[in-house]
Amino acid sequence: MILSIDIGNTNIVIGCGENGKINFVERLSTFNNRTALEFAILFKNILEIYNVNENDIEGAIIASVVPSVTGNVKSAAEKIIGKKVMVVGPGIKTGLSIVIDNPAQLGADLVVGAVAGIHYYGSPLIIFDLGTATTVSVIDKNSNYIGGIIMPGVNTAHEALTKNTSLLQNVAIEAPKKIIGKNTVDCMKSGAVYGTAASIDGVICRIEKELGYKPKVIATGGLAESIVPYCTNKIITDDELLLNGLMLIYQKNI
Repeated sequence: MILSIDIGNTNIVIGCGENGKINFVERLSTFNNRTALEFAILFKNILEIYNVNENDIEGAIIASVVPSVTGNVKSAAEKIIGKKVMVVGPGIKTGLSIVIDNPAQLGADLVVGAVAGIHYYGSPLIIFDLGTATTVSVIDKNSNYIGGIIMPGVNTAHEALTKNTSLLQNVAIEAPKKIIGKNTVDCMKSGAVYGTAASIDGVICRIEKELGYKPKVIATGGLAESIVPYCTNKIITDDELLLNGLMLIYQKNI
């Protein structure tokens, strides 16, 4: 069994898997001031909830976009399983062909998502990761990672809107009954959900035009389930994409 941990700006996603199957997926808030021991207690509690014995875990792997948290999470995982933990980065084999200006700039989460996307869905492929930022990865028909897009995430944009306007309040990220809002709350909900869905549809259209062919489209991340149902394009949601990618990369490095 492999322990996989994806450290994002908002959430830490943790899961265990074996034989290509993820047994569970859980999320913790990413707090920079947690100690290694605090993380270890949280991880141990999650494993106990799912009846996972740490002695059955043969290894662990981490992908992180929050360097200030990585060290403590790595130490916490090592406390739990009693083994060295891999961290996706320099020296780790991924098998991904990265064809961008500076491959070293590509985030570990995007690498992991692309590895899983190619393995499970084939290429060409567009991958949307809806988190603190909405990232878009484009894999061409030759399985090359050729670039992407980064734009504000749904919550990030919403928080900026409420912070910089005097009369607009925080609302839940959920679709109103109709796209045309009849009150301020519904107007804001419509903008967050339908506005983001329309943005995703527009990005897909423009990428397809630039590529000259239609890729499959995958969406992952904490907000994918809230937005994708309102897109007009066919999009596959996969909440386990990054954890599966981490398991694949782990296997390439043992």
